[in-house]
Amino acid sequence: MNKLLPVLLVIVSVFPAVGQEVEGRPISTGVPFLAIAADARSAGMGDQGVATSPDAYSQQWNPAKYAFIERQQGVGFNYTPYLSQLVNDIFLGQVTYYNRINERSAFAGSMRYFSLGEIEAVDNESQIENPLILSPNEFTLDLSYALRLGDRFSMAVAGRYLRSNLKLQVQDEDASAASSLGVDIAGFYQSEQIAYNDFDGRWRGGFNISNIGPKIKYDDAGQENFIPTNLRLGGGFDFILDAYNTIGIGLEFNKLLVPSPQDFNGDGVIDGSDNLEYQNIGFLEGVFQSFGDAPNGISEEVKEVTWSLGAEYNYDNVFAFRAGYFNESDLKGARKFATLGLGFQYSAVDIDVSYLFSTTQVRNPLENTLRFGLTFSFGDSYREY
Repeated sequence: MNKLLPVLLVIVSVFPAVGQEVEGRPISTGVPFLAIAADARSAGMGDQGVATSPDAYSQQWNPAKYAFIERQQGVGFNYTPYLSQLVNDIFLGQVTYYNRINERSAFAGSMRYFSLGEIEAVDNESQIENPLILSPNEFTLDLSYALRLGDRFSMAVAGRYLRSNLKLQVQDEDASAASSLGVDIAGFYQSEQIAYNDFDGRWRGGFNISNIGPKIKYDDAGQENFIPTNLRLGGGFDFILDAYNTIGIGLEFNKLLVPSPQDFNGDGVIDGSDNLEYQNIGFLEGVFQSFGDAPNGISEEVKEVTWSLGAEYNYDNVFAFRAGYFNESDLKGARKFATLGLGFQYSAVDIDVSYLFSTTQVRNPLENTLRFGLTFSFGDSYREY
C-alpha cells in the first residue's frame, strides 16, 4: 500500500457524504467528527438535542440542561460504528459524567474519541512484510458548568480540548498531532406544566454556540482549518396525555459559523488560488462573516441552515419510542436521512438504541448503523414538575 491510499481513507471517512459526488459548495472544517451525534437518544430523533429534556448526554447539545436534570449524578457510555458497511474498526465512542451540585447548578465532564482503525503504511517494497501500523484518531475532553439564572432558565459555559492525530507517519516524517481549544455558550428554558383543555403541556427552548476557538493546524507549512463553530437553536413541546403517556416534539436549526469559500481574486472560479486570502480570516472574524458571505447572497445563506424534526413517545419513564428527520440543502452537502430509536429503563439503568437510513441517493457513513447507549443514574432525585 502506498502513502496515498491511507490518506484517501482518512479523507473519505470524515466527510458527511460518501459514495456519491455532491454538487454545490459545502463548507469544510477540521475535526468534522464533532458534528456527529454521539449518543443514541439524540440520534434517534434526527440528530437533535438542544431543547429536548435533559439527559446525561446534554454536554454535546446544550450543557445548560444539566441544571434541570432530575437525577443527582449519572454516567453514560455510547458507541457508534462508522462506515460499518465497509470496515469494522472505525467508530465514535463517548463517555460522560454529570453531577447536579444543588437545586441551581451542575457540572459535567465528557470525552469523545473517534478512531479511524488501523492502517498499514508501506513506503517501499522492503516494508511489505513488516508494514508500519498506524492508528489515526481524534478526541475531545470537555468540562462544563451550568447555573439557573431563574426558576425556568439556565445558562452554561463549556471548555473543550481538541486533539487530531490524522497526519500519517511514514519512515521519518514529522507527524505530530494537531490541537486546539473550543468554548461553548448555551442557554435553556423549560416552562412549568400547563393545563390545556384535554391534556397538560410543557414548553422548552434552547440555544448553543459551540466550538468557538482557534483554527487547527498540523504543521508550520500547512494550512489552517476552521474548527466547526456552530449555532444551534431549537424548541419543543411535550403533550402530557396522562400520568403515564407523554409525547414530545421538537424542531431544531443549525448554522455552521464558518466563512463560505469566496472568489477573492475575481476570476469567476472558487478554487485553490483563493485559498491564501481565505486562510487570513481569523476565527472570530469568520464567525461574524459567516452570517452574510454566501456567494449568491441571502438565498444561499438560507441553504447553509440545516433543520431536524424529532419526536419521542414516553411511557411511564420505562419505555420510549423515537423518530426523526434531518435535512440539509443539496448545495451544502445533501445529507437527508430519517432515524428511529428505542429507549428502555430498568431501575437506575437506561438503554438506548437508534438506527439511521438515508432518504437521498447520497450515502451516509452511518447508513444502516445501530448506535448504542448505556446510562447509569444514582444519587438523590430532583422534582422539576
